[in-house]
Amino acid sequence: MSKHTAPHVTTVMEADLSVIITHRKAHQAEAEQRGVHLTYTPYFLSAIVAGLKAVPLANSSWTDDGIRIHARINLGMAVAQPEGGLIVPIIHHADELSLIGLARQVNDLADRARKGSLQPDEVQGGTFTLTNHGTKGSLFATPVINQPQSGILGTGMIQKRPVVINDAIAIRSMVYLSYTFDHRILDGAAADTFLAAVVQALETWSPT
Repeated sequence: MSKHTAPHVTTVMEADLSVIITHRKAHQAEAEQRGVHLTYTPYFLSAIVAGLKAVPLANSSWTDDGIRIHARINLGMAVAQPEGGLIVPIIHHADELSLIGLARQVNDLADRARKGSLQPDEVQGGTFTLTNHGTKGSLFATPVINQPQSGILGTGMIQKRPVVINDAIAIRSMVYLSYTFDHRILDGAAADTFLAAVVQALETWSPT
C-alpha cells in the first residue's frame, strides 16, 4: 500500500429522525419567508459539528509530520452536477453558524455548484465532508474519503421502518449513517464515539 493511500474503514449506525422531521415541519414556512429553503442537509451538518466537537481527532489530516488536528471546522458537502460527477463546496467555520445560517450556505453553494459559478476558495480548505447518497434510494454506502481529510459521512434514504422502543413496535423515520474514516488516525472505538455523537445530536436535536 502506498504511503499516500489511506486505509479506509466504514462503520454504520442508524438514527431516528423524528425530532428533526417535527422541527423542520414547524419551521419550514418561516424559513421560506426568510428566503431559505430548509432541507435536511443543514441538520446533518449541525450534527457533524457536534460529533467533531466530541471527537476532535475526527477533524484532522494525516501528514508526513504526523496527525494534524484542525482548529477550524470547514464542512464540505458533495453536490451532483447536471452533466455528471460531483463537486464539494466548503462551508467555512460551520461551527459558528446557526441552523438557518447553515441552510442559507447550503442553498447558495449548492445552487452555484450546479451552475458552475463557485470561486476557487469555495472548494478548498475542507476538513470533513458530508455526502447524501440516499437521494436516489440508496440505504447503505461506503463513501470514499476526500483526502487529505480523515473522514466522510454518508446519509442514506430517510425511510419509515418499524423499530422496537421500550419493548413495543413503533413506526419511525430512520436513516443509516455510513462513516468512512482513515484508520491511521482513528481506531474503531474513536470512530464509533464520533458517529454515536452524530446520532445523539440528530435524535435529541435542538437549536443552539
